[in-house]
Amino acid sequence: MLAQPISLLHGWVPITFQVIAAAALLLAIGWRTGRWRLLWVPAFAAFGAAIAAIAHWYGDFSGIAGSAMPPMVWIWIALTGLAFGVLVFGWRGVRWWQRGVSVLAVLLCVVCAGLAVNVWTGYLPTVQSAWGQFTGGALPGQTDEASADAMRQRGDKPTQGTLVTVTIPGDASGFTHRDEYVYLPPAWYATNPPPKLPAVMMIGGEFGTPGDWVRSGNAQTTIDDFASKHGGVAPVLVFVDTAGSFIKDTECVNGVRGNAADHLTKDVVPYVISHFGVSQDPANWGVAGWSMGGTCAVALTVKHPELFSAFVDIDGDVFPNAGQKEQTVFRLYGGDEQAWAAFDPTAVMTAHGPYTGMAGWFGVSDPNVPTVHRDGTVGVGAPAEAEPEAPEGISAGANYLCALASSTGIECSVVAESTKHDWPSGAQQFANALPWLAGRIGTPGVPQVPLPGSGVDPSQQADGH
Repeated sequence: MLAQPISLLHGWVPITFQVIAAAALLLAIGWRTGRWRLLWVPAFAAFGAAIAAIAHWYGDFSGIAGSAMPPMVWIWIALTGLAFGVLVFGWRGVRWWQRGVSVLAVLLCVVCAGLAVNVWTGYLPTVQSAWGQFTGGALPGQTDEASADAMRQRGDKPTQGTLVTVTIPGDASGFTHRDEYVYLPPAWYATNPPPKLPAVMMIGGEFGTPGDWVRSGNAQTTIDDFASKHGGVAPVLVFVDTAGSFIKDTECVNGVRGNAADHLTKDVVPYVISHFGVSQDPANWGVAGWSMGGTCAVALTVKHPELFSAFVDIDGDVFPNAGQKEQTVFRLYGGDEQAWAAFDPTAVMTAHGPYTGMAGWFGVSDPNVPTVHRDGTVGVGAPAEAEPEAPEGISAGANYLCALASSTGIECSVVAESTKHDWPSGAQQFANALPWLAGRIGTPGVPQVPLPGSGVDPSQQADGH
């Protein structure tokens, strides 16, 4: 393994692949005949453009991405279609090496399209993280539950936290899921039984794995650094599976794609409390998520105040969505409007009424948005009425939700980061929010700090929620 991580998001790797792919495509096309150059190659280019247009339409229709994706993605999809046409219709009448280059051109164009998506999302930041993801390699410090328990009983306190693989039964939810992970800080190993530490449920974006917060979101390094500054004390982090497979998007709701919400609330929370001895007090539980996970963080917390008291929503949407509202109601809930309302944060907060002891951090990737704090004064600052359609844009949605949350007693802030919507931004925003979140949920020895924009001097803030 190389000592220095090789970036897949910038630097020489993406550029090198693009240059080699372009060269291979030009060699595959060749000069050939006038009919080839003037008729067939333009036809293949038109075919590639059509493929890119269809992919763009499907992205918009399905709610996956569509117009949000950068132009480079669509360019490489179009070039993949062009390369495929050259391969299929230009196979005959050329030398063996040109056929080989034609095959290589298709493969390289596909790789470049994938790299363009990755540059946009930051899903695989380095070559090393990509290798670990595709080979299923162990995560840093990964161990099993029995080994962690044996270490604690022997009094072996590690200098850094450990990442424990857990297979949580889905008896209550019936939800089929993959193995999940629990981060245990060094302080968990200090006593027998373990201290009743607070816990944070960590949720990633759609189309991912339970380990994404570790591989792509740098969460383990962030929490280890935090623990080292607090004598080994930090919240327990629970990296959950909300999908069951890479290609499924449940939005953390109960619906036609499975009872994901029940898995998180009825399987995961009781398991972590019983197996790792964390606190069962909702004042000591939070939820943090990026992108879809941010949407989940708000929805789960406001729907289950008996389980959670704080959330960090990083670049989430206004409601769990799989497209526009009508599409979402059909795709996630089988057309059941009442089921949609049961997981829509706007509807849930409006129906619940005043909350007590709850707070939230809305992180947004937008350099042009000022930090806004709302103190949770009931009935003050809410939108005039629930909007029929979600506000456009992440920052507009965050401000809308924060205003509504505050009017129902939830103190919150909208905090901007001058970055784009990708995993590196999510990682940085979680690191920014962690001191507030850890203090808010009562991490022992960690001082409470005010939400950004509150104007409260941390040194003067009283203890307690």
